[in-house]
Amino acid sequence: MSSAVLEAQTISLPGVYDISADVYHLDPVAGGTLSSSGARKLLECPARFRWDQQHPTPPTKTFEIGHAAHKMVLGAGPELVRINAAEWRTNAVKAEVEQARAEGKVPLRPLDYDAVHAMADAIRAHPLARVLFDPTGGQPEQTLVWRDEATGVWRRAMLDWRRERVIVDYKSAVSASKAAFTKAVANFGYHQQDTYYRDGVTALGLADDPAFLFVVQEKDPPYLVAVYDIDDEDLRIGRERNRRALEMYRDCTASGIWPGYSTEIETIALPAWARRQHEEAYVD
Repeated sequence: MSSAVLEAQTISLPGVYDISADVYHLDPVAGGTLSSSGARKLLECPARFRWDQQHPTPPTKTFEIGHAAHKMVLGAGPELVRINAAEWRTNAVKAEVEQARAEGKVPLRPLDYDAVHAMADAIRAHPLARVLFDPTGGQPEQTLVWRDEATGVWRRAMLDWRRERVIVDYKSAVSASKAAFTKAVANFGYHQQDTYYRDGVTALGLADDPAFLFVVQEKDPPYLVAVYDIDDEDLRIGRERNRRALEMYRDCTASGIWPGYSTEIETIALPAWARRQHEEAYVD
């Protein structure tokens, strides 16, 4: 297993790597890999996945507040710079913004700059989150690269934070309530992310049977925080979906065929909730 700092080289061996998020998202692994987000996209539509894989989106110059909060909470990523102007319209301010970006820094408006610092303060004030993100007990943004034994597919994952036996993932959200995050797990496949990352930690011998915790924080004051893990039955579903994605990736790569949507006429039906809504409103 290897451990290295990379910025533009190609990874060819399994291991733990220290690379920037931009390099990670461009997939620096020789021959290509399947990530957790890629696995979820692949299950939706292989053709769409393949297009996005072959046409990677360049890093954006804008920085959403959730990403900036990642920097403050994890202590990893580009430096944040406060631009003392609410509006970036004058040539002087625009030049200051462009200079910060040219230096690899992230310019932020005062309100956003203050907000991400307040979010980090709220994490440090939370009795559990502050322990999970204690810089003396873990490492941020480690990239794992390993080969799946069953399919031969190369896999990659970037962990927000890894303690000795615990993977911690930080997510900013409109609501950190249990009900809201439960919906997010279903909508965004976080049960797949959970098991995918655990696979990497186990495959590389970093820990046996690692735990996975989500630290969820609201993006508006008072920046409330909650910590969640996922039910075992839902993790089983996540593993099954990941396995299906790995097999699909193997087969599509071997055949060169990445199917789109059906070429036949498909009959659709309203979801059960819509039919139920109709019955309740219009049927006596």
